[in-house]
Amino acid sequence: MRIEKKHIIMCAVFLSVLIWSAVNPKDYITWSMEVFPGIIVFVILVLTWKRFPFTGLVYTLILIHCCILFVGGKYTYAHNPLFDWLKEILSLERNNYDKLGHLAQGFIPTMAAREILIRKSIVRGKGWLAFILICIASFITASYELIEWAAALLMGQGSDEFLGTQGYVWDTQSDMFFAMTGSVLAIILLSKIHDSYLKKMKDRNNEKIQ
Repeated sequence: MRIEKKHIIMCAVFLSVLIWSAVNPKDYITWSMEVFPGIIVFVILVLTWKRFPFTGLVYTLILIHCCILFVGGKYTYAHNPLFDWLKEILSLERNNYDKLGHLAQGFIPTMAAREILIRKSIVRGKGWLAFILICIASFITASYELIEWAAALLMGQGSDEFLGTQGYVWDTQSDMFFAMTGSVLAIILLSKIHDSYLKKMKDRNNEKIQ
């Protein structure tokens, strides 16, 4: 698998947004905690690229998710300027940028997991595949909520910006709901498109073998 122009562009966008987010963020501790998952995913994708390259669709979705994390790290999830503007326009009680992040936390890992399960022939049957994907997304979100809980215990008041609850007592539950919703939406909206990407990849690989 050779490096294509689109891969170089994606890496350039990833690094550009990461560097931009690192310049004068609202809080460097919060920034590091928010962007760390994106950096880890980037390293994993680079190390596994030759053995298991994802489709362009999944790489694009992962890039979008990383950008959401980096923007959240720059401003913190409670102070995103665009969502502050929406908060005023729509007369909302809180900045809801974190809900976008959790929607993506369900939507995008679902598509990455779907590709792995299908290409590795781990799950057969659309019903079981959908059920397992939603379970995977829910597990990832629950794990992240446990990390936030640990941060709250270790950092005390210093964890407020990272948690981004903004005084909402049902924040944890709503985060998990948005992630599950994102997972369901991904399955409904992108399964057929994803299947076409997988077919094209399979056809290319068959041509190389022949």
